[in-house]
Amino acid sequence: MAAGYLRLALCVVLAAASLPLPGQTYDETAVRMFKTLSSQPNLLAKYLYLEKASAQLSPANRLLAQQMRCFAQAELGLYDQAVKGFPLKMQAIPGLAIPDPSQWRAADAATVVADLAAQRRIVLINEVHHNAHTRLLTLQLLPRLKALGFRYLALEALGSDPGLASRGYPLRSSGTEYLQEPLYGEIAREALRLGFVLVPYDYEQATSSVETREAGQAQNLFDRVFAHDPNARLVVAAGYAHIDKATGRLGAARPMAMALEKLTGIEPLSIDQAQFIQAGDDPGDDYHQLQARFPATSSEVLLDRQTGKPWTAAPKLYDVSVIAPPASPTQAFEEDLAGPSEGRFRYVSSGMRLAGQSFVAFTEIQRPQWLDLGGERRAYPVSTRLCRNLVPCVVEAHYAAEGDDAVPADIYAFFKTMSSTKLYLEPGRYRLRAWNAAGTTLSQTDIVVAAH
Repeated sequence: MAAGYLRLALCVVLAAASLPLPGQTYDETAVRMFKTLSSQPNLLAKYLYLEKASAQLSPANRLLAQQMRCFAQAELGLYDQAVKGFPLKMQAIPGLAIPDPSQWRAADAATVVADLAAQRRIVLINEVHHNAHTRLLTLQLLPRLKALGFRYLALEALGSDPGLASRGYPLRSSGTEYLQEPLYGEIAREALRLGFVLVPYDYEQATSSVETREAGQAQNLFDRVFAHDPNARLVVAAGYAHIDKATGRLGAARPMAMALEKLTGIEPLSIDQAQFIQAGDDPGDDYHQLQARFPATSSEVLLDRQTGKPWTAAPKLYDVSVIAPPASPTQAFEEDLAGPSEGRFRYVSSGMRLAGQSFVAFTEIQRPQWLDLGGERRAYPVSTRLCRNLVPCVVEAHYAAEGDDAVPADIYAFFKTMSSTKLYLEPGRYRLRAWNAAGTTLSQTDIVVAAH
């Protein structure tokens, strides 16, 4: 697992303007941190370790710890906190001309990508690993791509899990920490339900060079799909610049997509979601200029009003630029409230809950609206009462037919007593379980989420 964390860190820093391109190795302190992190028994314990360890690390290693902490936040359901805590910003594209609304119009990203995919055999979609909202497009595309004849879905986070297809859902141990995030788990569940063949493809040697890893991923995809099914149609979920069809964002290294095209002779359709997401509040950056001209409430792409051709900010690298909607409003955040994960996060409302014979004030914590998946999920209230008001604790919802070792349907980590929030769940039966950093179950109850 320590090797897995080294790969996670490598993925995030590539192509980020604020960070140097990493070398092939980390110093001893960083490696020791990754090993200690790997030995923690669960996500909450890992997060608490990173909070404690950060203060004693060098600036460079503190930055690595910050990355890992934000991964853990996303996997604990603290989505806005993860994005605000690590505002990763990709390198600005030199000389980029922001499209003019007189020439371009906004369109739904899932609809446009599905239309483009109809004539392709390989579709590559990237994500920002600690920003789970960038996984929503992949989830939305799965039924459309299956209807077009795509049969294979390759997931960067997936590891070896021989029982996955027959089981129908991923376990926490089915891959890297990314796969423990609920929306990534839903991608795997939905793909299996639709009949996709899931393909692990990441290159396992963490100490390899950037280009060796990219080439290794491409070779794995070729060997596990096209070598035995030359006419296959493949969807690949990847991180950051893996989807690039030319050198640039990875320096001189050839990205995975470039190597895969050479192996297969098939030009992929590459969809970028990493370039234009909210990272900071600079009104003059490219993202905010695009939002000002093309306000978005969901992921969108721009189409030429004359030709219908989609806009790409870097035509040599990828075919389509997806523009993400804004994250939670800046005013929803404040600085330095107590509690490690909810620091910098404002409690947005208070309600009165009956407890015995007295009224007790519970502070409600806001979560991002996109978690309702366009109305498919319902908000289900939960609070630290499930934790017996012992914090920190985690409340997670599991599908009734799945075990506690499954990737949860939704999850939230509480760090302040007398707090409440909402889990977002599709109608159906679930098991709510609250547990602490030792993994001890604090409470468990069965619930039904109604359709209305």
